[in-house]
Amino acid sequence: MTSVPFTATRSVVAKTPAAASHAAAAHFEAKLAFETDCADVWYATTQEAKDFVLVDVRSPAMFAAGHVPGAINIPTRQLSEVRLAEYPADTLFVVYCAGPHCNGSTKAALKLARLGRPVKEMIGGLTGWIDEGLGLARG
Repeated sequence: MTSVPFTATRSVVAKTPAAASHAAAAHFEAKLAFETDCADVWYATTQEAKDFVLVDVRSPAMFAAGHVPGAINIPTRQLSEVRLAEYPADTLFVVYCAGPHCNGSTKAALKLARLGRPVKEMIGGLTGWIDEGLGLARG
């Protein structure tokens, strides 16, 4: 490990001290309980037995123009107990929308959580998926 020389003035990064290791571990562990990323979703859907339902919460027209392969389309406004009745109560839902500039997946995740459903948000959304170089499905 390289030592950083002491300076009287700290950088803007170091001015706020890092959290204690135990607190950082708790924070990052909790963060992973709320979200997953595009690479993990790709790996799980192509290399493992998919044990979640991937939900694109954008409009049907946007979904048809291009979506993550294997995703289903349920716009946030259509998320309800009736719509989800076909899935067992312990089904994990992974939601995404257009990308980091869109909070549609956050709204959908909140709605699913309030319905008592396990949920994670796919960070990066469709933009992240494309940035990873992963292909889209159409139709």
